[in-house]
Amino acid sequence: MQPTLRRAGGFALIGTLAVAAPVLGQAAFAPFAGVGIIAAFLITDGPIFELFARPGDRQDGRLNGLAGFALAAAGLAILSTELGLPVSLFVASVLILAYGNLGKRIIAETSDEPFVGTAGFVVTGTFAGVGGQFATATVIGAQPAIPRYVFLATAGALVAALLREMLFERDDPLVMLASGLLLWLFAYLGSDVNPVELSAALAVTAALGFVSYALGTASVAGMLSGVLLSLLVIVLGGFGWFAVVISFFSIGALSTKYKYDEKKKRGIAEENEGARGTENVLGNAAIALLCVICFAASELIPVDPVLFQYAFAGSIAAALSDTLSSELGGLYDNPRLITTLTPVPPGTDGGVTWQGEVFGILGGLIIGIVSFALFPSVGATGSIAIGLAGFLGMTADSILGATIEGDNIGNETVNLAATFIGAILSVGSAITLL
Repeated sequence: MQPTLRRAGGFALIGTLAVAAPVLGQAAFAPFAGVGIIAAFLITDGPIFELFARPGDRQDGRLNGLAGFALAAAGLAILSTELGLPVSLFVASVLILAYGNLGKRIIAETSDEPFVGTAGFVVTGTFAGVGGQFATATVIGAQPAIPRYVFLATAGALVAALLREMLFERDDPLVMLASGLLLWLFAYLGSDVNPVELSAALAVTAALGFVSYALGTASVAGMLSGVLLSLLVIVLGGFGWFAVVISFFSIGALSTKYKYDEKKKRGIAEENEGARGTENVLGNAAIALLCVICFAASELIPVDPVLFQYAFAGSIAAALSDTLSSELGGLYDNPRLITTLTPVPPGTDGGVTWQGEVFGILGGLIIGIVSFALFPSVGATGSIAIGLAGFLGMTADSILGATIEGDNIGNETVNLAATFIGAILSVGSAITLL
């Protein structure tokens, strides 16, 4: 057995202490605080040190990794007892990370494929998270809610896997705390989970993740971001919302792969063979996710929920409009800078072609049509307004690219601003129409 697998097993064993939280009550933090203190100050060598030591721990002569893990768990326990974080979510957050890491290490014994290892993390973490919530409900005598447990455990495992992909092994305490806090939010928003919709959501998002990675349209981190986004959109919004998102992802991915070799020759191709990363996914879809969250929390927000649908559709319309304009319009010659109309080389930030503008209009209208078909609140005029908002958001993206994009402001930030503008313009049209 590899040392990394033994170490992951040891961390999983420590993480299992969280199951005692419902019994310990206010003292739920104590076992982890004790482990953290012992790891930081008392164990400096011997078999236990060798079991838990990471490379950096050997240099420092103490178990910093274990101490950080245990103290982060103790911190979550205090949030649970003092600030209202449900104890079931505390237990789930600890187990998801501990057993997710173990699942990934078990897979690594036989495969070095990143996607397979990440799948091992998510699947193992999900089962551990469901088990932790069920055990907590059993101890405190609560009525089990399996669909809710599965949704929260899956979302938590995806968040943890994404953060682990973006950070380092030594950042496990940050991953645990962030996952716990986000699970708290998801639990509030997804209080009523339909088992049929959840089953369909899990099947669809799993297939989406596999296909996007297999076709090379997303990196592992990008795949996780897309799957998490899709799961939240389906559960918090519905399949109509998901259809709008998947229209962007699928059409955008195809446009990125279209004539990719020619784009490389012209110097306008996306890096990593067109595989989209987390920054790209969030740059294009963070505003849409915020809209879904606000829609789910609309009881607390004195705003007509329909406006969040329009904002959501407008942001996605801007994203698809910009993607088609860049990916397809960039294949044509004689681009001009949008601010001065002077000729510029292909790939110049803010450079546009008339063909790209036409594709941009088409992208916005596609989202407008999908919204009209699936959102009862969006009429024919509303769908045109969404398409126009998308086109104007794309235009704003080009102007920002020509004026401020550079070393300090990246493409993802400009994309985020453009989708926000698309959302605001769409809401403005909705207020006029409603």
